[in-house]
Amino acid sequence: MNITKQANGLLSIYFTAGYPSLDSTVDIAEALEKAGADFLEIGFPYSDPVADGPTIQHSSEVALKNGMTLNQLFEQLKDLRKRVSIPVYLMGYVNPVIQFGVENFCKACREVGITGTIIPDLPMYEYEELYKDIFLENKVSNVFLVTPQTSPERIRKIDSLSTSFIYLLSSNATTGTQLHVQDQSEAYFKRIKDMDLNNPIVIGFGIHNHDTFDKATQYANGAIVGTAFVKLLAEENYLQKIPAFISSIKGK
Repeated sequence: MNITKQANGLLSIYFTAGYPSLDSTVDIAEALEKAGADFLEIGFPYSDPVADGPTIQHSSEVALKNGMTLNQLFEQLKDLRKRVSIPVYLMGYVNPVIQFGVENFCKACREVGITGTIIPDLPMYEYEELYKDIFLENKVSNVFLVTPQTSPERIRKIDSLSTSFIYLLSSNATTGTQLHVQDQSEAYFKRIKDMDLNNPIVIGFGIHNHDTFDKATQYANGAIVGTAFVKLLAEENYLQKIPAFISSIKGK
């Protein structure tokens, strides 16, 4: 259930499990698929989300206060595949995964139908030496991040270890930073595209409207919207507003 390199114009939506309410996770996922999202990233909250901007940090704080834990999340996701068919990735920091147990975490992902994980602070060498076989045995893809400073050699290595897609950060900023595609950014996107990697490329950080989505997908197979969607979840009747939100990003 991974995305393919032939796909293009894909829209992924990120949201935090347990926000705005503890039991909203699967309802939001189902609404997003019905509205036209192509794949999802469900964040599991952490008390020290250093790479996240204030909007996603706040959603994590609320989710933790609501009682969201990995145990709680996997319990909620037991019925995920009865309601959601598109790829779903879990995104978060490595500490909760280690506390849960990497093997237990991967087994739980497999049991509930999670496609893969995005764990930005899991070092590549640590994944390769300690955890790779566990992920592969459970058919859970681990997604690696590439920044403007990532060397071509490291990108090739990431490509060789990847079994799903490569997450291309538009910048080194925190989440929620607006994407301003200048010549430097375009050169970076083009450089990665011209490497003709084996795995699909998806651009994240700063995608918040149709223009930024359209610009990103000129260079990549898809783009990820996080902060702009999490802001929507703070509004009343947010489930009813999801179709219009997805249409505004895709421009359809």
